[in-house]
Amino acid sequence: MRVPSYSEANRGRMDTNMTPMIDVVFQLLIFFVCTVSFQALEEVLPTNLRAPGAGAGATALDPALAELEDVIIRIEREGAKTRWSLSSRNFATLPELRAVLGQLAQLRADLPVILDSQPDVPLGDVIDTYDMCRVIGFEKIQFAAHTPVNPAPPKPPAGS
Repeated sequence: MRVPSYSEANRGRMDTNMTPMIDVVFQLLIFFVCTVSFQALEEVLPTNLRAPGAGAGATALDPALAELEDVIIRIEREGAKTRWSLSSRNFATLPELRAVLGQLAQLRADLPVILDSQPDVPLGDVIDTYDMCRVIGFEKIQFAAHTPVNPAPPKPPAGS
Protein backbone atom coordinates (compact mmCIF):
# COMPACT_ATOMS: atom_id res chain seq x y z
CA MET A 1 0.00 0.00 0.00
CA ARG A 2 1.32 3.41 -0.91
CA VAL A 3 1.74 5.98 1.84
CA PRO A 4 0.01 9.21 0.85
CA SER A 5 2.24 12.23 0.74
CA TYR A 6 1.07 15.19 2.73
CA SER A 7 2.54 18.47 1.70
CA GLU A 8 1.48 22.05 2.10
CA ALA A 9 0.39 22.20 -1.56
CA ASN A 10 -2.06 19.29 -1.16
CA ARG A 11 -3.42 20.42 2.20
CA GLY A 12 -6.31 22.41 0.67
CA ARG A 13 -7.65 19.43 -1.32
CA MET A 14 -10.34 17.35 0.34
CA ASP A 15 -9.92 14.14 -1.69
CA THR A 16 -10.71 10.86 -0.05
CA ASN A 17 -9.32 7.55 -1.06
CA MET A 18 -12.22 5.26 -2.08
CA THR A 19 -10.23 2.04 -2.25
CA PRO A 20 -10.54 1.08 1.46
CA MET A 21 -14.27 1.76 1.43
CA ILE A 22 -14.78 -0.37 -1.70
CA ASP A 23 -12.75 -3.16 -0.10
CA VAL A 24 -14.95 -3.11 3.00
CA VAL A 25 -18.13 -3.17 0.89
CA PHE A 26 -16.90 -6.20 -1.05
CA GLN A 27 -15.95 -7.98 2.19
CA LEU A 28 -19.42 -7.32 3.61
CA LEU A 29 -21.01 -8.55 0.40
CA ILE A 30 -19.01 -11.78 0.52
CA PHE A 31 -19.86 -12.21 4.21
CA PHE A 32 -23.62 -11.87 3.63
CA VAL A 33 -23.58 -14.14 0.57
CA CYS A 34 -21.76 -16.85 2.55
CA THR A 35 -24.00 -16.63 5.61
CA VAL A 36 -27.41 -16.33 3.96
CA SER A 37 -29.77 -19.24 4.45
CA PHE A 38 -31.63 -20.34 1.34
CA GLN A 39 -34.49 -22.06 3.18
CA ALA A 40 -38.17 -21.28 2.91
CA LEU A 41 -39.12 -19.32 6.01
CA GLU A 42 -42.24 -20.68 7.71
CA GLU A 43 -44.27 -20.96 4.54
CA VAL A 44 -45.59 -24.34 5.58
CA LEU A 45 -45.73 -25.04 9.27
CA PRO A 46 -45.47 -28.77 9.98
CA THR A 47 -48.47 -30.12 11.85
CA ASN A 48 -50.01 -33.49 12.39
CA LEU A 49 -53.67 -33.06 11.49
CA ARG A 50 -54.52 -36.73 11.26
CA ALA A 51 -56.00 -37.50 14.63
CA PRO A 52 -57.23 -41.00 15.50
CA GLY A 53 -60.78 -41.44 14.24
CA ALA A 54 -60.67 -38.29 12.09
CA GLY A 55 -62.29 -39.93 9.10
CA ALA A 56 -64.46 -42.36 11.02
CA GLY A 57 -67.93 -40.95 10.51
CA ALA A 58 -69.48 -38.71 7.91
CA THR A 59 -71.37 -35.70 9.22
CA ALA A 60 -74.39 -34.44 7.30
CA LEU A 61 -73.86 -30.92 5.97
CA ASP A 62 -76.26 -28.40 7.42
CA PRO A 63 -78.35 -26.73 4.66
CA ALA A 64 -77.62 -23.33 6.24
CA LEU A 65 -73.89 -23.94 5.72
CA ALA A 66 -74.34 -24.59 2.00
CA GLU A 67 -75.58 -21.01 1.48
CA LEU A 68 -72.85 -19.17 3.40
CA GLU A 69 -71.10 -16.18 1.90
CA ASP A 70 -68.28 -16.22 4.48
CA VAL A 71 -67.14 -19.11 6.63
CA ILE A 72 -66.59 -17.61 10.08
CA ILE A 73 -64.90 -19.97 12.52
CA ARG A 74 -64.94 -18.72 16.11
CA ILE A 75 -62.25 -20.18 18.33
CA GLU A 76 -62.89 -19.79 22.05
CA ARG A 77 -61.39 -21.11 25.24
CA GLU A 78 -63.76 -22.76 27.71
CA GLY A 79 -61.90 -23.68 30.86
CA ALA A 80 -58.90 -25.73 29.76
CA LYS A 81 -60.40 -26.76 26.41
CA THR A 82 -60.60 -25.03 23.07
CA ARG A 83 -63.99 -24.90 21.38
CA TRP A 84 -64.73 -24.11 17.74
CA SER A 85 -68.05 -22.83 16.41
CA LEU A 86 -69.27 -22.49 12.85
CA SER A 87 -72.62 -20.86 12.13
CA SER A 88 -73.90 -21.36 15.72
CA ARG A 89 -72.85 -25.02 15.67
CA ASN A 90 -70.27 -25.93 18.31
CA PHE A 91 -67.45 -28.45 17.88
CA ALA A 92 -65.44 -29.91 20.75
CA THR A 93 -62.61 -31.26 18.64
CA LEU A 94 -60.79 -30.19 15.51
CA PRO A 95 -61.56 -33.43 13.59
CA GLU A 96 -65.30 -32.79 14.00
CA LEU A 97 -64.88 -29.32 12.49
CA ARG A 98 -62.66 -30.78 9.76
CA ALA A 99 -65.39 -33.18 8.65
CA VAL A 100 -67.91 -30.35 8.17
CA LEU A 101 -65.38 -28.00 6.54
CA GLY A 102 -64.25 -30.79 4.21
CA GLN A 103 -67.79 -31.19 2.91
CA LEU A 104 -68.15 -27.43 2.59
CA ALA A 105 -64.86 -27.15 0.70
CA GLN A 106 -66.03 -29.78 -1.78
CA LEU A 107 -69.05 -27.59 -2.54
CA ARG A 108 -67.31 -24.20 -2.57
CA ALA A 109 -63.57 -23.94 -1.90
CA ASP A 110 -63.56 -20.29 -3.03
CA LEU A 111 -65.45 -19.10 0.07
CA PRO A 112 -63.39 -16.80 2.30
CA VAL A 113 -62.66 -18.32 5.70
CA ILE A 114 -62.40 -15.91 8.64
CA LEU A 115 -60.73 -17.18 11.81
CA ASP A 116 -62.07 -15.25 14.80
CA SER A 117 -60.05 -16.31 17.83
CA GLN A 118 -60.33 -14.96 21.34
CA PRO A 119 -57.16 -13.59 23.00
CA ASP A 120 -56.96 -16.46 25.53
CA VAL A 121 -56.83 -19.19 22.84
CA PRO A 122 -53.38 -20.81 22.52
CA LEU A 123 -51.60 -19.90 19.30
CA GLY A 124 -51.07 -23.58 18.47
CA ASP A 125 -54.83 -24.15 18.21
CA VAL A 126 -55.21 -21.18 15.88
CA ILE A 127 -52.33 -22.39 13.69
CA ASP A 128 -53.77 -25.93 13.62
CA THR A 129 -57.12 -24.51 12.48
CA TYR A 130 -55.41 -22.39 9.81
CA ASP A 131 -53.38 -25.36 8.56
CA MET A 132 -56.47 -27.55 8.48
CA CYS A 133 -58.30 -25.01 6.30
CA ARG A 134 -55.34 -24.87 3.90
CA VAL A 135 -55.09 -28.67 3.71
CA ILE A 136 -58.83 -28.99 3.08
CA GLY A 137 -58.49 -26.66 0.10
CA PHE A 138 -59.82 -23.25 1.09
CA GLU A 139 -58.07 -20.53 -0.88
CA LYS A 140 -58.81 -17.38 1.14
CA ILE A 141 -58.14 -17.58 4.87
CA GLN A 142 -58.17 -14.40 6.94
CA PHE A 143 -57.94 -13.46 10.59
CA ALA A 144 -60.55 -11.27 12.27
CA ALA A 145 -59.22 -8.12 13.91
CA HIS A 146 -60.72 -7.00 17.19
CA THR A 147 -61.08 -3.32 18.01
CA PRO A 148 -61.35 -1.94 21.53
CA VAL A 149 -64.91 -1.57 22.84
CA ASN A 150 -64.44 2.01 24.08
CA PRO A 151 -61.66 3.55 22.02
CA ALA A 152 -60.10 6.69 23.41
CA PRO A 153 -61.32 9.87 21.68
CA PRO A 154 -58.77 11.45 19.36
CA LYS A 155 -56.66 14.16 20.90
CA PRO A 156 -57.03 17.65 19.39
CA PRO A 157 -54.00 18.86 17.46
CA ALA A 158 -51.47 20.88 19.41
CA GLY A 159 -51.99 24.62 19.26
CA SER A 160 -55.78 24.44 18.98
